[in-house]
Amino acid sequence: MQRYPMTPEGHASLEAELKQLKTVERPRITTAIAEAREHGDLKENAEYHAAREQQGLCEARIRDIEAKLGGAQVINPATLPKEGRVVFGVTVLLENLDTGEEKRYKIVGDDEADFKVGKISVNSPIARGLIGKSEGDEAKIQTPSGMVEFEILEVLYE
Repeated sequence: MQRYPMTPEGHASLEAELKQLKTVERPRITTAIAEAREHGDLKENAEYHAAREQQGLCEARIRDIEAKLGGAQVINPATLPKEGRVVFGVTVLLENLDTGEEKRYKIVGDDEADFKVGKISVNSPIARGLIGKSEGDEAKIQTPSGMVEFEILEVLYE
């Protein structure tokens, strides 16, 4: 079985999405299909076909979330030993050694990643280049804009 690392917040978010899909979206789509059926000929009924497509997407997402929750490995960074090492779930303060710019990233699971708010996937090039390193270490990371060298200023176990 595949394991899916996630933070407690990411796990709670997936559980909330699953509940929303099962208790709100699924019944809404079922009602839409029933209403579309009442309009007659299903071959040329765009509302029916759209509702069936929505149903397929909803059911696929439910299966996806259930699989991820079933294989979830919830890691709470607050309970990890605070050794200054970069591991899943920590927040890292970095300095770009070329520009002097400081960046702050939290390393999270794939479903939690949102680069705009500083949450990067554990599978991203930046996270892979940082995992295992410690405060004070330098990391050369290949990014879409080229090779970037960072210094790890601080590792936070929030």
